[in-house]
Amino acid sequence: MPFDYKKEYKEFYMPPKKPTIVTVPPMNYIAVSGQGDPNIEGGEYKQSIGLLYGIAFTIKMSKKGSRQIEGYFDYVVPPLEGFWWQDDVQGIDYAHKEDFKWMSLIRLPDFVTKADFDWAIEEATRKKKTDFSKVEFLSYDEGLCVQCMHIGSYDDEPATIQLMHEYMTAQGYSLDISGSRYHHEIYLSDARKVSSDKLKTIIRHPIK
Repeated sequence: MPFDYKKEYKEFYMPPKKPTIVTVPPMNYIAVSGQGDPNIEGGEYKQSIGLLYGIAFTIKMSKKGSRQIEGYFDYVVPPLEGFWWQDDVQGIDYAHKEDFKWMSLIRLPDFVTKADFDWAIEEATRKKKTDFSKVEFLSYDEGLCVQCMHIGSYDDEPATIQLMHEYMTAQGYSLDISGSRYHHEIYLSDARKVSSDKLKTIIRHPIK
């Protein structure tokens, strides 16, 4: 059976539908940064997802090619994630999605080195005839956070976020969103296939 991060690390990928405190360890990611409304068809955000998966599956399928990555084990590609922010806004203003700045992410297995990542960029560029120059190798230490499973439309997230902030305050913590710590979402549902009222999204906010 392929290693499934969602099942093996449930504290990070299967939180309850009530807020909890979690310490997230350092992880490496495939990352693409951009800005603008994520709902625009053919827009920068939608394009970023294609770039991420192009590299994610190049690495996953490397076992069938010429590059044998040291320490490789078969795994399920982890879910799509995103860091979101807006200049001069504390948190997220859902009424002005055109002002979104974001970083789309997919977690990398720990065995993938920067050299392996660079190889995947070159390999995907050659095979897919696509420009992957926007794709970056990101090491990120998220640290102490409050998180919650949100069920429903992305536009309904503010109610879940309010519960998270009430919980963290009651536990003696304060919000720590900054220029390097972000509103974080992990997408467990495919919005193209699941009705908006059933979407499962982990929302995570940095705290101190």
